[in-house]
Amino acid sequence: MAIGIPLSCASQAKEETKDSSTPLGMTEELNDKNLKIAANRIEAYLPLLEGKRVAIVANQTSVIFHDRTGSLSLGERATHLVDSLLSLGINVKKVFAPEHGFRGNADAGEHIADGTDTKTGLPLLSLHGKNRKPTQEQIEGIDLVIFDIQDVGARFYTYISTLHYVMEACAEADIPAMVLDRPNPNGHYVDGPILESEFKSFLGMHPIPIVHGMTIAEYAQMINGEGWLKDGLQCELMVIPMKNYTHETPYSLPIKPSPNLPNDVAINLYPSICFFEQTPASLGRGTDMQFQVLGVPYGADLYGFSFTPRPNEGSKYPKHENVTVWGLDLRNSERLSEIKLDWLIDFYKQHQEYGDRKPFFWKYFYRLAGTKKLEEQIKAGMTTEQIKATWQEDLKKFKKTRATYLLYP
Repeated sequence: MAIGIPLSCASQAKEETKDSSTPLGMTEELNDKNLKIAANRIEAYLPLLEGKRVAIVANQTSVIFHDRTGSLSLGERATHLVDSLLSLGINVKKVFAPEHGFRGNADAGEHIADGTDTKTGLPLLSLHGKNRKPTQEQIEGIDLVIFDIQDVGARFYTYISTLHYVMEACAEADIPAMVLDRPNPNGHYVDGPILESEFKSFLGMHPIPIVHGMTIAEYAQMINGEGWLKDGLQCELMVIPMKNYTHETPYSLPIKPSPNLPNDVAINLYPSICFFEQTPASLGRGTDMQFQVLGVPYGADLYGFSFTPRPNEGSKYPKHENVTVWGLDLRNSERLSEIKLDWLIDFYKQHQEYGDRKPFFWKYFYRLAGTKKLEEQIKAGMTTEQIKATWQEDLKKFKKTRATYLLYP
């Protein structure tokens, strides 16, 4: 349940939200006419933190913007939430870091070690190392946990799994969790198969479609409201909403949410091409075109575009390292408002005809899909339209449930 000031803020946000057709991105404005992220609404949450011992779940995206001049460096335009709260006299005791680490430069899936923040001296505790859920020992002596991380709206993007575990740990410790809301760059649509319970993993913990169309705070409310925490626990949830946001509001992320999502195109394509992680195709890890290209090593006679993955930030050991692969350049793709399956179906067919004898669908493909049906449907020769038709009844039910938790139109 949401409590205190945030309840009135949530109501106020619905009344004040206005549509915007202008991408915000690097020049996000902070006046009353334009989108204002929750972190910038200091007046709404600072009184709730005074006199409290606070822990923060954060990464490189957890910033307060204080200047809208795109010509300035990020350091001149924004201050990290941790630094800001410390300067305001808030008693921040420790920081929890999700996948990719506090500074957001670790490989996907890489274990992150505990440490100390060199700037503030605060303890850094990893939620993607020995444990993915804060232990009761780690949150002992904490009065409140703040969660402020930029999400991209896909089920297999693990920050919402971290959110679940943080809420669960807070519920067990009987302390509140405060969620500072941020836009969902893929919040304009809902699509994909619903996760089946037997395939639950850190890549998908809840019965939702691949693209859920909710902000991080709306999603937190759904976790609580649907009773998804262990043993039906309820987290004392404090939601700080944004101002002037709608699910149709275009939003260009000012900071990469993870090393391999470098720009708007990659973030928009991510829900559609992340499937290729569990196939022989490279999706650009080890290049500067991550999640914007697709390539296979046998495609020289099939495609006119090629690239060569090499180790780089966020990908120490990329698939097909130092091997030229051939495929598709998707960097000029139109903005998607649905999951596009055509690329996956096409690469499967080409693999069957020209690839090696190894399987196209790798062992854990079902974890990304949330079901084994998608692989079976593609193998059976079903078209995109036929496959998507099998999702519609479940999507209709999900959208009805989702509507209960929305803070914005």
